[in-house]
Amino acid sequence: MYKLAALLAVMAAPAFSAGLEIDVEGEANGTIVIDLFEDIAPLHAAQITAIAEAGDYNGVVFHRVIDGFMAQTGDVQNGVLGGDLSRAGTGGSQFGDIPAEFSDRPFERGIIGMARAQNPNSANSQFFIMFEPGYFLNGQYTVVGEVTSGMEIVDAIKRGTGPNGAVIGKPDVMTEVRVTE
Repeated sequence: MYKLAALLAVMAAPAFSAGLEIDVEGEANGTIVIDLFEDIAPLHAAQITAIAEAGDYNGVVFHRVIDGFMAQTGDVQNGVLGGDLSRAGTGGSQFGDIPAEFSDRPFERGIIGMARAQNPNSANSQFFIMFEPGYFLNGQYTVVGEVTSGMEIVDAIKRGTGPNGAVIGKPDVMTEVRVTE
């Protein structure tokens, strides 16, 4: 019931035009600027904005980083620096999952996509930034935004190892995430 109420609250939020400024520290150091696509993924953009406004993305690590593919972050439940990161990538947020908002926008370099489980309607707080085009994701994952500045910071994020891209040791972290308008 709580998840439904949270989703309805996000859906009832007024239209907005927002983006994010993400300060990153680790192997990458600097600020990534993101434009959120509230026109093609309004529920996802609203939820990311709400999580960022609550300060919940601050201190969250890039837990899955695959060279030539993408860098994933946003697990506000299990991916906070200083916590037990062995479960990073398995959590969500205080809000419920979001129904898929697929679009014709292709997964190009710098596109922000919403991570999810096998169920297309299971996106919550986690997102990924594309290093390179990933057209095989088109129509399968929600495109929620794009990097407008700071791709050199994205390119410098510490890479993971193995087929799942798990980051070993100290991962890069989003030290502060600010909402811009």
